[in-house]
Amino acid sequence: MPNDLSRRGVLALSVALPLAWVAARPAAALDVARARDLIDRLVGEINAIINSGKSEQAMYRDFEAVFARYADVPTIARSALGPAARQASAAQMQAYTAAFQGYIARKYGKRFREFIGGRIEVTGARAVQNFYEVISTAFLRGQSPFEVRWHVSDRSGRELFFNMYIEGVNMLATERTEIGAMLDRRRGDIAALTEDLMRAG
Repeated sequence: MPNDLSRRGVLALSVALPLAWVAARPAAALDVARARDLIDRLVGEINAIINSGKSEQAMYRDFEAVFARYADVPTIARSALGPAARQASAAQMQAYTAAFQGYIARKYGKRFREFIGGRIEVTGARAVQNFYEVISTAFLRGQSPFEVRWHVSDRSGRELFFNMYIEGVNMLATERTEIGAMLDRRRGDIAALTEDLMRAG
């Protein structure tokens, strides 16, 4: 009887372990091609917005929708807030993240509006440590082309970009500095910062 139990236990374990491994494994792991495809789609939507002829406010709404679709907004928002995020309640973080999403869409939407009449093209992608960097080139009328780099990861459970560099300017580093300064002016009051973000950008 003990031998039968042992045999059944080994058999069950031999079946359960591969099943558990398959369940734990992502459906398709992020790689260079998938990272590039994500940014190809993102850039396609940005190009469509900047050449849509829509009003400024309509374009900002479209940029926010694109940002929400392709960016790891919670990670970017938390990183920008820095150590203060650890003291914030869940409700405060939810409100702050929603306000941050609108703020960042307006802020970078204004930058992308400068591209009207131009285009962005993805030119390459590579693995960098535990994420992927996708390189694109912005072609603007009357200006020399410049790079826009996107950092892509699936650590949140979805394939999303979590940082970008426009002409070498690091979005995450810039926002940590600016959000930190805004929070300092509000003496660490996250609710007041959230209200400021709703008007800023």
